[in-house]
Amino acid sequence: MHIRIDLGRQTLQLHAADGACIRRYFISSALNGAGEVEGSGCTPRGRHRIRAKIGAGAAVGTVFRGRRPTGERWTDGFAAEHPGRDWILSRILWLCGEEPGRNRLGGVDTMRRYIYIHGTGDDQPMGVPRSHGCIRMRNRDVIELYDLVPAGTSVEIVE
Repeated sequence: MHIRIDLGRQTLQLHAADGACIRRYFISSALNGAGEVEGSGCTPRGRHRIRAKIGAGAAVGTVFRGRRPTGERWTDGFAAEHPGRDWILSRILWLCGEEPGRNRLGGVDTMRRYIYIHGTGDDQPMGVPRSHGCIRMRNRDVIELYDLVPAGTSVEIVE
């Protein structure tokens, strides 16, 4: 399996080993655009892998902080009580870069930047850049993707 994220189209496609596209989802990447530098708030490009999968069996809308469930669940009301919070919900697919000097090691390291594919609140739009660097997905979509791919799956992020 292979994941291809197209930042221009704001889509994530899951491809089978034979190259056939078996799933397509709308996503939301970084509001600041594409880029690899730590602290930029940009989505890193290039070849990556899913380094870790976090959240197996968690309820839809489970809130994560520091990759750990907080015991909270996202609702419209809960979100209204915490305006401006960058919600990491339901599942986390933690990415690591595969290209030293581009998205791995030093000040461009995707994993050290904590770049994930993760769920977000239902009030957040898909198909438009709005994240702080991560790839946001609808909760049901990220749960489906999480269940389909193993750790180690390759992820290509293109502009």
